[in-house]
Amino acid sequence: MSTGNEIERQDLEGPAEQQIFSALLTPHRSLNRTGFLAVMLFLSVVSFVTGIVFLMKGAWPVLGFFGLDVLVVWWAFKVNFRNARAREEITVTTSELRVRRISHRGQVAEWSFNPLWVRLDMEVDEDFGIEHLYLISRGHHIRIARFLGPDEKSSFYKGLVEALNAAKRGPTYNPIS
Repeated sequence: MSTGNEIERQDLEGPAEQQIFSALLTPHRSLNRTGFLAVMLFLSVVSFVTGIVFLMKGAWPVLGFFGLDVLVVWWAFKVNFRNARAREEITVTTSELRVRRISHRGQVAEWSFNPLWVRLDMEVDEDFGIEHLYLISRGHHIRIARFLGPDEKSSFYKGLVEALNAAKRGPTYNPIS
């Protein structure tokens, strides 16, 4: 489709709705790529030097096991970084609540709800705080904000409840702006 056709299609659909709430949730990773390289370099040097000491004492198989350990740690970090590509997008407008979940493999799952019919539910542990958040609407029960910690879930919950309440109030007209 050409650019001109897309513009015409947008005009026919009407103006885009204003977003009341938008959140992009991603898994937290405390180690960036530079930190990963530093850790792997340090681990490799320590393992190599220690392995050489064992090699000089006649325990040559230990050098191979140190190399295997470094390889396993490298693989674990790579899996961790790959899983960090997962994300969850939650958007609220006056007429729609959209949840878009993208796995670390790129698989997309989407749900769309009418914000007037959505109920937000949570499981709370007395010691830990909010463990799980759920969107419930007409038989659908979807767990959201899986990446967040308890305090972050609490803040997210408050923001999403405010957005759903704003969506239920409907659009407002402000002639000044």
